[in-house]
Amino acid sequence: MDKAEQRVKIAVQKSGRLTDHSLDLLQRCGIKFSKNKDRLFCYGENMPVDLLLVRDDDIPGLVSDDICDLGIVGLNVIEEKRLGWSRKMEPVRFEQIRTLDFGHCRLVIAMPDEADFSELSDLQGARIATSHVEVLRHFLECEIVDAEIVYFSGAVEIAPKLGKADFICDLVSTGATLAANQLREIHSVLESTATVIRTRARISAFKMEWIDKILQRLDGVLQVRESKYIMLHAPRSALAEITRLLPGSEAPTVMPLEGCDDKVAVHAVCRENVFWETLENLKSAGATSLLVLPVEKMLF
Repeated sequence: MDKAEQRVKIAVQKSGRLTDHSLDLLQRCGIKFSKNKDRLFCYGENMPVDLLLVRDDDIPGLVSDDICDLGIVGLNVIEEKRLGWSRKMEPVRFEQIRTLDFGHCRLVIAMPDEADFSELSDLQGARIATSHVEVLRHFLECEIVDAEIVYFSGAVEIAPKLGKADFICDLVSTGATLAANQLREIHSVLESTATVIRTRARISAFKMEWIDKILQRLDGVLQVRESKYIMLHAPRSALAEITRLLPGSEAPTVMPLEGCDDKVAVHAVCRENVFWETLENLKSAGATSLLVLPVEKMLF
């Protein structure tokens, strides 16, 4: 196997809601990249890891065909491809190995504000515009609803105004786009988030070692996204209460303070958000000199 084939290849969305988060996550894992002129290929300078920047709906196929070893893509794209391949009796040659903490959205059915709707049976015989044809078809089959699916590749929310459909099925995060187009959500079809997939093809021991290292670092970054490192001074008598108040913490590190027999220094990694109320409660319990620092990475 030549050197190029020994490099781990990761497919990432070229442009869209997952792009910046995906690149930031990989950089936090310590991977340094240099981009080529067309910005579609990033060469790993310090690790045998390269990025391919592609359309998000191409990522499952690239991983399934063993062109890329890993891919970061939304669950909505994964399900659309998986259901399409299953319907054609084609194998799915990748596996989902991590769920990430970004790219959260929902695939929902929505309708014009002025229209009437009471239950899913009202979709019977209706026209529903979507780019997620397979996911919507599967949902309607499960709900035993016979509706016409109208493929719409972009700006699905304008389909009712154009007279192309009665309902739409589209991704939403805040719902602002629906509201701006006088649409309201009536049913959720799929909860989606960014997901890491890996090829099912045989991987060399050398590449697998690097993949394991990347995944370990990825876990270390994700697990401390909301974590904070808290340092404080506390009376020994209040140590039990202060430990109880530390959010999402394992047993803290307790150290003596020089010249203070009745006080100790407490250090703890808190894996939950540390709010002002938390600090105020700690202070009320007797803590002083509180300091909260961000945690960049951690290995367990």
